[in-house]
Amino acid sequence: MNPTFKAALWMTGAIAAFSTMAVVGRELSAVYDTFEIMLYRSLTGILVVSAVLTFTGGWGGVTTRAFSLHAIRNTVHFAGQNLWFMAVPLIPLAQVFALEFTQPLWVILFSPLLLKERLTPIRVLSALIGFAGILIVARPGATPISFGVLAAASAAIFFALTTIATKKLTTIASIGCIMFWLTLMQAVLGFVSAGLDGQITPPQLPMLPWLVLVGLGGLLAHFCITNALAIAPATVVVPFDFVRLPTIAVVGMLLYQEPLDFYVLLGAVVIFGGNYLNILAETRKNRVA
Repeated sequence: MNPTFKAALWMTGAIAAFSTMAVVGRELSAVYDTFEIMLYRSLTGILVVSAVLTFTGGWGGVTTRAFSLHAIRNTVHFAGQNLWFMAVPLIPLAQVFALEFTQPLWVILFSPLLLKERLTPIRVLSALIGFAGILIVARPGATPISFGVLAAASAAIFFALTTIATKKLTTIASIGCIMFWLTLMQAVLGFVSAGLDGQITPPQLPMLPWLVLVGLGGLLAHFCITNALAIAPATVVVPFDFVRLPTIAVVGMLLYQEPLDFYVLLGAVVIFGGNYLNILAETRKNRVA
């Protein structure tokens, strides 16, 4: 089978998983707060990751090495994921996804500080193009900047920090180890945060399928993307990933009567352009090297 076609199939799975997680997150928000959603999502994740480690014999790779870095990564990701779930019921789903696409731009800006990577002119230009896209999506001054917009934009920053921490961890820990500590630590964080008000809404039978789906959605999405990147280069995979935006825009229109906002779609295209420019430059540099 053609590698590009195989990558496209994997990305179709990722798009379906991300879209499902957004819809499920909105449905669950009527019953559970974001901390409770993260708690049950992480408990599902623990079961799935533990089963995979057992089936593949991967428990030997689960160690406490760099435990503090695991803790930092998972705390930052927990914050970002909570902000994402907060944004999902508050603003159109297409706007949430458009702002989430700014994550690579924040990675560009943070990498010189946290990874000691050089900030090249192309990276600066990519970031500037991306932030122009943010202004088009948010339109400050033309429309009020709502909490949902701030939450989605902030989530992208925390996801960028997660990416940087993950990049460091992958040099010293297996994927199974990273995923195990991710689900376990976030279950603890979810339990503590959800219990701060003295009450944790228990799983309800009608909502149980949704709780399982939100747990599986994130794991499946990242599994599909990882497989796609293993088959095809980022220059091929990223355009497929961008299909998430029009897909979720149509889903939002059909399920929640959300209008197809021209500025959100235009801004997302500009953000994509900034990201893709950087990917093309990095690909060419690697070929030369």
